[in-house]
Amino acid sequence: MSNFLSTETSPYLLQHASNPVDWYPWGDVALEAARAQERPIFLSIGYSACHWCHVMEHESFENTQIAELMNRHFINIKVDREERPDLDQIYMNAVMALTGRGGWPMSVFLTPDLKPFYGGTYWPPTSRMGMPGFGDILQKVNEAWSNSRDHVFQSADELTEHVIAMGVPQGEPGTIAEPQLIAAMQQLLKTADRTNGGFGGAPKFPHPMDIRLLLRCWKRFGSDDALAVVNLTLDKMSRGGIYDHLGGGFHRYSVDERWLAPHFEKMLYDNALLAMAYLDAFQATSNPDYERVVRETLDYILREMTQPEGGFYSTQDADSEGEEGKFFVWSERELCDQLEPEDERVFGTCYDVSAGGNWEGHNILNRVKTHAEAAAALKLDEDELSGLLDRCRQKLFDVRKQRIAPARDDKVLVSWNGLMISAMARAAQILDEPKYADAARDAADFILQQMRDDEGRLLHAFKDGRARFNAYLDDYACLIDGLIDLYQATFETRHLDEALALSERMIARFHDADTGGFFYTSADHEQLVARNKDSQDNATPSGNGMAATALLRLGRLCGRSDLEDVAVGTLEMLAAQLAQYPTSAGQSLIAADFLLGPTHEVVIVEGNSPAETEDLLRPIRQLFLPNALLLLRPAGASDNDLPAAVKPLLAGKTTQTGTATVYICERGTCQAPLTDVKDIQSAFEGS
Repeated sequence: MSNFLSTETSPYLLQHASNPVDWYPWGDVALEAARAQERPIFLSIGYSACHWCHVMEHESFENTQIAELMNRHFINIKVDREERPDLDQIYMNAVMALTGRGGWPMSVFLTPDLKPFYGGTYWPPTSRMGMPGFGDILQKVNEAWSNSRDHVFQSADELTEHVIAMGVPQGEPGTIAEPQLIAAMQQLLKTADRTNGGFGGAPKFPHPMDIRLLLRCWKRFGSDDALAVVNLTLDKMSRGGIYDHLGGGFHRYSVDERWLAPHFEKMLYDNALLAMAYLDAFQATSNPDYERVVRETLDYILREMTQPEGGFYSTQDADSEGEEGKFFVWSERELCDQLEPEDERVFGTCYDVSAGGNWEGHNILNRVKTHAEAAAALKLDEDELSGLLDRCRQKLFDVRKQRIAPARDDKVLVSWNGLMISAMARAAQILDEPKYADAARDAADFILQQMRDDEGRLLHAFKDGRARFNAYLDDYACLIDGLIDLYQATFETRHLDEALALSERMIARFHDADTGGFFYTSADHEQLVARNKDSQDNATPSGNGMAATALLRLGRLCGRSDLEDVAVGTLEMLAAQLAQYPTSAGQSLIAADFLLGPTHEVVIVEGNSPAETEDLLRPIRQLFLPNALLLLRPAGASDNDLPAAVKPLLAGKTTQTGTATVYICERGTCQAPLTDVKDIQSAFEGS
């Protein structure tokens, strides 16, 4: 048995290809069928790593009686939210307006002209625990459609107007100033969990953009409290069950307030964003644990989430063998079978392993005590304990590899790859690790070579040899930002050339010249019931926040004030939102921090010795200078030979008697050239 999904490439859609439901993918065939048959559309949106999506499929979409109701009364459309985030944004706003909350699977009923009139998230097949049953909902929606269609259309019109308004930032434009950053910092500190780290209670999400914003506020305002919240949060997350202590990388979020029990799916974007947060904190604090977490996380990406051609895969499921978390949890008996008795005693003590388990009868590895506290309690030297735990983790990791692993969604998405390119490129610089630069370069080359149409426009997703779907704002913005970081890791100006070309295309196709900011879909995109301006961070940075960040950085690197002007207009369009809802706008506020400065262009002029240049670069890259940009002038290059992209900032900069030389500039105005590391570090003190 198969339906209309069997020729799709999305793993999520293919998971539903054998359902008894007559699923269609989103497209002209399905939409025309709804219009011709005058049937409402049942739209189901989810993603392959979503646990509750699997549950609803098993309970309802594999249920022949429910499928018969769906097929008789509705045109049923299944959408992968990772392929079509434009649809997900619009109809998630509808669900939020109807229910006050959102999530996946998302379940929405539409008129044939695509206007939503009823929706929710997960529904069980029959009523239970205060939730209506999906079978009952299908019956009632069909009755309303059959007997009260005028009322349905009226409700759909009203809800659609509300959805359109929700998709555009509200409030008047305004200037960007420090009080917006202060208000955001105060709000984040107010909601911070001072015991467990993070913000708010359960379920608890990582908030990497807010962590990075707080670090910038610490630097700008000297707030020790901001730094303390960041350190507590990063420490608790990396010791909690949300972190994979054997394989590296972070799970999606924690269902409890203390980071113990995650939803076990792993997302590319979470690991990119958290790697960048830990890199920022490593620069700010020199905490070696933060370096370890970054290396383990990125090595996991290289090992399990990188395709041979260079692109980064999207997700890994929470479930394996039909059970959530089965791949990741342990029994005390399993540890006893694999480890020597003394090793098992020490490891079990450090990682909270017991006979009864700490989660549904199983053990999620987590470290309740710090390493120093555990060593003291066990009366072991800290280095001795580290060696023992390293040995045990490697043994258990090798054992775990023999288990049936969770499924992997191996499609490549431009936006998420752009985030990981940034993380890899920044890690290459800060940790002096060339393999991360190589990975970032390979991913960028893959996207630029394989994920564009004949006219050079980006395509959003790649799977099974096919690049598909018109790219979205965050595809352009995240890739541009990643290419900027890749240039600073490699100093290959071709990456800036590509970033400039993409920025001009992004402005031409997405920018709103009338009121500022960017639409999420391009001017030549499929016409939908709303055209959003993506302005609020969710699990990933907002499209407008990323566009402003990328254009400010690129404009400053390349001496392009026109790009900076568009970015400033974008932030000014968001001014009311930044003031009223700062905790929804971490990425935009990071861009605002860059705009307010001081922002340094750091030009390194190569001398006669390459090693001398590296000796100057290495300590600069380890400083926490979130608003600094690095440029390199090659040895012996004349002004006429300089690449066009960086010529405005490199021209006229020369070495001091053949010695590698650093120029610290702000908007092109430079301090005296420096050749001594201590002098360079002193020049950045207080900036």
